[in-house]
Amino acid sequence: MLDLAAKTETPKTADEVVEIVADAGATGRTLEIVGGGTKRGVGDGVAADVVLSLAGLAKVIDYAPEELVLTAQAGVTLAALEKLVAAQGQMLPFEPPHLAKLLGAKGKPTLGGALAANLSGPRRIRAGAARDHFLGLEAVTGRGELIKAGGKVVKNVTGYDLSKLIAGSWGTLAVLTEVTIKVLPAARTETTLLLFGLSDTQANAAMVAAMNAPVEVSGAAHLPQAAAARPPLKGQMAVTALRLEGFAASVAARADHLAEALLGFGRAERLDADHSRQFWAQVREVEAFHKDPLPLWRISVPPAAGARVGEALAGDTLYDWGGGLVWLLSEGDPLQVRAKVKALGGHATLYRGDASAFEPLEGPLADLTARVKAAFDPKGVLNPGRMGGA
Repeated sequence: MLDLAAKTETPKTADEVVEIVADAGATGRTLEIVGGGTKRGVGDGVAADVVLSLAGLAKVIDYAPEELVLTAQAGVTLAALEKLVAAQGQMLPFEPPHLAKLLGAKGKPTLGGALAANLSGPRRIRAGAARDHFLGLEAVTGRGELIKAGGKVVKNVTGYDLSKLIAGSWGTLAVLTEVTIKVLPAARTETTLLLFGLSDTQANAAMVAAMNAPVEVSGAAHLPQAAAARPPLKGQMAVTALRLEGFAASVAARADHLAEALLGFGRAERLDADHSRQFWAQVREVEAFHKDPLPLWRISVPPAAGARVGEALAGDTLYDWGGGLVWLLSEGDPLQVRAKVKALGGHATLYRGDASAFEPLEGPLADLTARVKAAFDPKGVLNPGRMGGA
């Protein structure tokens, strides 16, 4: 890993980013792109000559609460944005996880980093992924060209939707300098229904049933006994949690309906709003697995197949997104982990560990990805090696 203090460029404007990237391309240098640096450990290691830090691009450009739109530079921290929109009774709808403690990082996660990694929290099952709220961007390609796409309204896309292409590219296609996102009103209150002692299969069925019920579940997670027993929960049995948000009367009525619909899975207990927020923050940040040194996988599968991940792979699991997101602590062979996850219709990313983080692409998808990379960054200036074979 590079010495961040010794070899860092910290531009203050998009034009300066253009100059740095263009100069790197002209001189044959490569750049590691960082926001807060919290996710530098994810990936196969960036063999770059210089770190390009976006810490100097940390201003909110425009915020129109009445229009539910916010434009900010990519280096603005998530904490600052969450505080800003909360003061207006609003929220970042995709509930982005910070993950700094999970990854052993000391920096502060940024908006650009969250979008570049397409990171979404528990509310994804209701509100959608980060990319779904990514309305527009200003960015610098590996060619040293400043590009702009999208805007401040949802129905503004002509041609290619570059925002969705950049989301999840981990800084390998372009350097985000400015982004526009959609925000939403924050819920007036919330409650969480808890079911105890369910097996993974039972919990998966309960979460699927809850999400199919007409109650607008905004969080569905399952902590098996091994995960629930860890700090901070320190529970004695498995916990299955279902969140409801909105106006108080609506939340209460929907909670009653859901509790009755789930009687076949046991009697549900309820968390008040404060304890519910605390619980979901723990799920979002995967706090149960913070201090464990074992390799940590982030696995995406169809929600109905979630429990089968735990059956197929040895290790401790934590389920989010109604079973669609599985965090797995496992010393299993990476090739076997990926093969078994692929057989379930999903894919696996190694967030902590020594093996390749991203699943190698094959066939037409690999060819298409290579063509896109060549179009945006033909000289391989940006984050070389970050996504490995992907």
